[in-house]
Amino acid sequence: MIERVFVEEGIKKVRLDEYFKRTLDRAGYGGMDIKRTPMGTQITVFVERPGIIIGRDGKRIREITEEVSARKELDNPQIDVQHVEVPELNAQLMASRLAKLIERGWHFRRAGRLTLHRIMDAGALGCEITISGKLTGARARTEKIVEGYIKHCGGSIDEIVKEGFAVAMKKAGVIGVKVRIVPPDAKIPDLFQLKIPEEEAKAEATAETNAEGEEVEAGEERAGEEGAEEKEETGEREQRSVKGVQTRRQ
Repeated sequence: MIERVFVEEGIKKVRLDEYFKRTLDRAGYGGMDIKRTPMGTQITVFVERPGIIIGRDGKRIREITEEVSARKELDNPQIDVQHVEVPELNAQLMASRLAKLIERGWHFRRAGRLTLHRIMDAGALGCEITISGKLTGARARTEKIVEGYIKHCGGSIDEIVKEGFAVAMKKAGVIGVKVRIVPPDAKIPDLFQLKIPEEEAKAEATAETNAEGEEVEAGEERAGEEGAEEKEETGEREQRSVKGVQTRRQ
């Protein structure tokens, strides 16, 4: 019985997500977050251009809220619009962009590499792009592009990895695009650093300073010895030249 409730809640969330993808595509839909409150259901929508959703005097957002309420799947829904500050770190938004590039005729590998470089240049710790479908022939296959750190299993995967999915409609068939991003502020569980006590750190710093000082002194001594040798050689040459002149005069 409990499992059925969770399944129903998941289905409602998927339906609402698909509705927002269709309705808010022009605004750059980047995902949503649902929270239950005593006053109703708080829905936070992340978009690239909030002005398109809000509309003049909030007319458009009220229409969307009424349509969501008409579905009778959520109790007293309240929609909040949030701006996506860095679109390159939003997995859903980048998946939609990649799907649109493939629909326009870009080669899937070129479009995937371009999207990957944009994500990594924005500061992401890792990115994985999976493109599946009829890419180059009659048979469907999967192409995967990975760079940086990506976690695939464990309980922390839902916290540090952001996922986005989009579909590209081609004449040969449907191509699915999946983008997984590890944001720069993610707390990686298997990352560790050695903590050095302050006394050891000071001792190491002092040793490095002394070593640098010794190297400088050794260099100065070598330079002094080389200068003295050059002076001796110059003096010997001058004496030889003077003796040669005297012998010629005689």
